[in-house]
Amino acid sequence: MIEIKNVVKKYGNKNVVDNVSMKILDGKITSFIGPNGAGKSTLLSMISRLVKRDGGEIFIDGKEVSNWDNDNLAKKLSILKQSNHINIRLTIRELVSFGRFPYSQGKLTKEDLKYIDEAIEYMKLSDIENKYLDQLSGGQRQRAYIAMVIAQNTDYILLDEPLNNLDMKHSVQIMKILRSLVDDLGKTIILVIHDINFASCYSDYIVALKDGKLISHGDADEIIDKPVLEKIYNMDFEIKNIDNNKICVYYN
Repeated sequence: MIEIKNVVKKYGNKNVVDNVSMKILDGKITSFIGPNGAGKSTLLSMISRLVKRDGGEIFIDGKEVSNWDNDNLAKKLSILKQSNHINIRLTIRELVSFGRFPYSQGKLTKEDLKYIDEAIEYMKLSDIENKYLDQLSGGQRQRAYIAMVIAQNTDYILLDEPLNNLDMKHSVQIMKILRSLVDDLGKTIILVIHDINFASCYSDYIVALKDGKLISHGDADEIIDKPVLEKIYNMDFEIKNIDNNKICVYYN
């Protein structure tokens, strides 16, 4: 379990994350939602220790995140940020192999190769695994980075807007894969997501942030609710039930 207690992050005089506390349960997909500037990505980065906190505590499996050494934390938790720019020319397979570095330190074993193969297959990239990243579409590149995170084989997977650059077909494919990682392999996934309907259909738990503050959190069914969403986004929502999924209509 990940426990967040009174976490604060300041930029200048502004609290971009303002005294946030919550628990993230194991074996679930938890989605962070909210408008731009809500603090979603910053909170995700503090959980992973990429961004330093200005206050509060974060515990991973009962141990304060600052007390984890780098190697063991990299075997426990992986993160994929929005912007992924690698300046060296790599194939998909070489990129995915980086996910095994915490275990292999660059000397790949048979076990490492197994995880690499499985991650590439999971993301439907086997037929292009030897293509270079600069030869790929934005969606193919995004899937390659997600495969790298899957190969890292951590209990906790943190994804910052993983559907960026993906069309509808591949967005659905990614969300189904994330769902299977949780349901079949017992992973715990935390993602920042802007598409409310993907959050509704695939999440177990939703955390709603606005202006750095925790507005609401709970089971997906509780948060995908007209008054809750209208408070978060300051716009009108209509919610339809389609095949037992709550679908938000907000275009009018």
